[in-house]
Amino acid sequence: MARRGLLTALLLFLSSASLADAPRIAIIIDDLGYHLANGKRAIRLPGPITFSFLPDSPRAQLLADHAHQNGKDVLLHLPLQAHTDDGQREPSEIDLDMSRKTVGALVEEALQSVPHAIGINSHRGSLLTRHPGHMRWLMEEIHDRENLFFIDSYTHHGSVALQIANETGVNAMKRDVFLDPDRSPETVAREFERMKTLARQRGQVVAIGHPYPSTLELLERELPRLLEEGFELVNVRELVR
Repeated sequence: MARRGLLTALLLFLSSASLADAPRIAIIIDDLGYHLANGKRAIRLPGPITFSFLPDSPRAQLLADHAHQNGKDVLLHLPLQAHTDDGQREPSEIDLDMSRKTVGALVEEALQSVPHAIGINSHRGSLLTRHPGHMRWLMEEIHDRENLFFIDSYTHHGSVALQIANETGVNAMKRDVFLDPDRSPETVAREFERMKTLARQRGQVVAIGHPYPSTLELLERELPRLLEEGFELVNVRELVR
């Protein structure tokens, strides 16, 4: 019995040591709040996936409550002005024509519409994230609300979001991989493999996907295999720390 207990302790130690060295992967599912069925399907994904909700979307509060009740982390998916104007302005979108006061009011309004949010990640933003003045206003708003962090979805290589976050004392990271730049199963599978390769190279990676059927199908199939393949799936807040 003593030998068996010793062997069990040794196996547990080796397992924990191995997990400590495992490449860490954090996955965020964006654009939630409009489609109820896809949102609930996403929240059923196994493991510590993080879910990001568009402010003022019709089902944001219901699905954010559902995610929180199921032990999942919730983010506010805050719309920021994009470089291209497609004529479809998002609710609570921050743009370059706004004053400092308006930016603050919109951030507060957006946070109120997404319960349980512990951080913010950007939606679109290929224009606004390149402008230090407005990004400083946004980071000051995040800094003034204790314990919030920021994830730059990194829709433009000229983004200054991380630089301004560092200057204002906001915990922040940027996205490394988009799992579904298009919705084809082949693209999602390719980007999922690229995510794993980057995690092995860098030790950790942040990936963003969307509640598309092709993305959810792959994640439902592949997430349980990550541990067997030597990865650790974590909440994005663990990497921001």
